[in-house]
Amino acid sequence: MAQLPSIPKGTRDYSPDVMVKRNYIFDTIKTVFQRHGYLPLETPAMEHLSTLTGKYGEEGDKLLFKVLNSGDFLSPVTDDELTGRNIPRLTGKMCEKGLRYDLTVPFARFVVQHQNELTFPFKRYQIQPVWRADRPQKGRYREFYQCDVDVVGSDSLLNEVELIQIVNEVFRRLHLRVRLHVNNRKILAGIAEAIGCPGRLTELTVAIDKLDKVGRENVKAELREKGFSPDAIDRLQPILDLTGSNEEVLARLLPILRESEIGLKGIEEIKKVLDYTGLLDVESEVKLDLTLARGLSYYTGAIFEVKALDVEIGSITGGGRYDDLTGIFGLKGLSGVGISFGADRIFDVMTQLDLFPRDTAASTRFLFVNFGEREARYCLPILRALRERGHNAELYPEAVKIKRQMAYADKKGIPLVVLAGEEEMKNGTVVVKEMKTGEQRGLAANELAAWQDHD
Repeated sequence: MAQLPSIPKGTRDYSPDVMVKRNYIFDTIKTVFQRHGYLPLETPAMEHLSTLTGKYGEEGDKLLFKVLNSGDFLSPVTDDELTGRNIPRLTGKMCEKGLRYDLTVPFARFVVQHQNELTFPFKRYQIQPVWRADRPQKGRYREFYQCDVDVVGSDSLLNEVELIQIVNEVFRRLHLRVRLHVNNRKILAGIAEAIGCPGRLTELTVAIDKLDKVGRENVKAELREKGFSPDAIDRLQPILDLTGSNEEVLARLLPILRESEIGLKGIEEIKKVLDYTGLLDVESEVKLDLTLARGLSYYTGAIFEVKALDVEIGSITGGGRYDDLTGIFGLKGLSGVGISFGADRIFDVMTQLDLFPRDTAASTRFLFVNFGEREARYCLPILRALRERGHNAELYPEAVKIKRQMAYADKKGIPLVVLAGEEEMKNGTVVVKEMKTGEQRGLAANELAAWQDHD
């Protein structure tokens, strides 16, 4: 027996019933983005490796999927280099392109490339797949969709406040209980100074960012391996353990960072964001979390992470402020801030909690039973009228037994079946059967669409 085909680990097929639910998530997110004035953008799946490398830190660079050059990709490689198996060097010669790791760096590249065509502040949203050469596990995939929203060309902290509103509105509409964790990279830089390790922010944040995944003892071990002194590690622990309300944590943090100019600036920024947010009707909890680090090296200010309250799955949304991301492409001084919704994890959480509306599974509202050619000709104009009024409807393609057609409607979750036989054609009517209750009613054929509009 031939072996069935398969797909790579960390990727998934999306069946029609799954796609209906995924589109419900995408449509909800798009609607909220558009309500706040953001416009759609798409960029290629592949970027030059020179665009991608060095933007995500050492850990991120290891997870880039690289694409072999077309044709004889070994032509630039010498025999000595091939037998030497220096993988980074070989990859550099054989691969000029890579699959995008996220949507933020391609967005920055787009802004720089098209800067003379854009109106700033430039607000865009982008919903596309990204790829990471990660180890597949629950909630972590090699191919997954991100739903990004960013604004560049503005330093105002009102942009951060708007992102908090967007997060709150998206998850309110999806009926998903979440907590929004916030921090500021400037505060983390101040903490690095306070423990006697100025200039080592990246190493510190890469380690702290793994707290939820590997636990405190493993993080301490990693810091020791990176050369952080026992004294620095001991001084870090009570800072990360600060508890209380947002105001209480900031009050306790203030004397710790009193000698750090950048740390005090971070406190000032996060306090202003929280003050603004307090003026709004935000249902989701907004929590200052000093352990939130976001390992990506391009963040410079506020950072965000969203976690579902009812499912253990890690973050389902994350982002932050990047003051000079476009600077790596030659456009200095253009600040931006954005956030990314992990559609795949959101889907998994909503599936576990059974949060999808029941009618999302019913892509077809009406199924017309096919009794034969004459009946089909009678139904086609009625079918067209329904579709023109915005109702999803289909005619079963063959005149098979009615039991089979009803089974088709039942399996697809189609709620209404329309029947038109000799008697109905003679009277210009149809019979509508509600699959859930079995109830039937007769209607004039030209009244069917209007009846459903007001049902």
